[in-house]
Amino acid sequence: MTFLLSRTFVSLTLRPSSSSISMANLTTTAKSRLRGVVFDMDGTLTVPVIDFAAMYRSVLGEDEYKRIKAESPTGIDILHHIESWSADKQQKAYETIADFEKQGIDKLQIMPGAAELCGFLDSKKIKRGLITRNVKKAIDIFHQRFEVIFTPALGREFRPYKPNPDPLLHICSTWDIPPNEVMMVGDSLKDDIACGKGAGAFTCLLDETGRYGPDDFSVTGLHPDFKVDSLSKIQHILETNFDLSP
Repeated sequence: MTFLLSRTFVSLTLRPSSSSISMANLTTTAKSRLRGVVFDMDGTLTVPVIDFAAMYRSVLGEDEYKRIKAESPTGIDILHHIESWSADKQQKAYETIADFEKQGIDKLQIMPGAAELCGFLDSKKIKRGLITRNVKKAIDIFHQRFEVIFTPALGREFRPYKPNPDPLLHICSTWDIPPNEVMMVGDSLKDDIACGKGAGAFTCLLDETGRYGPDDFSVTGLHPDFKVDSLSKIQHILETNFDLSP
């Protein structure tokens, strides 16, 4: 399957291979400029440790969890789902979510290749930001523990949160860089890729386990510009397909 980048000169061909990396074939010598990269945190910059299925079951109850999962094959948006609940019920739900997130913080590990990729971006003077649906406290701990800083770094305290494009547009505005010179990198099709596409940015889906395929892209209408199975492969994508001049 070939995905055409809507505003650039390159096409992306997804090929099944052991490397699970989707490379763009240049059809002209011109390259689109890239001046900033925005990352998701959980499952992208950090190793996935939160048991989201168990979290959803605890918040929703088994029957409601099964019903919503059957209606939402691309994933459950728990934060949006509980917004319609009463204040008391919402509070209990947030407490449950916070407990699972705390367990995740206790086990926090940086994703292989993340520090190296950030070093490459710094060497090219490419800005890097972060958008997560986790809380700001988790971002602060990530910054302190691994000494890799993202600016701006937005948690779910910034409303509306992903998949709404507003967080990404806010970062672009803060940087004074147009969205079409920014890439959104994340492991969620419905949150990260939707956010990037909605803002008009380039998108790169991190899919370590082969969770997503062409059928998922067709069902959702969300076609990432690039798809990789590790962060270490993004540097080559950037060098091959973009003008990285400051």
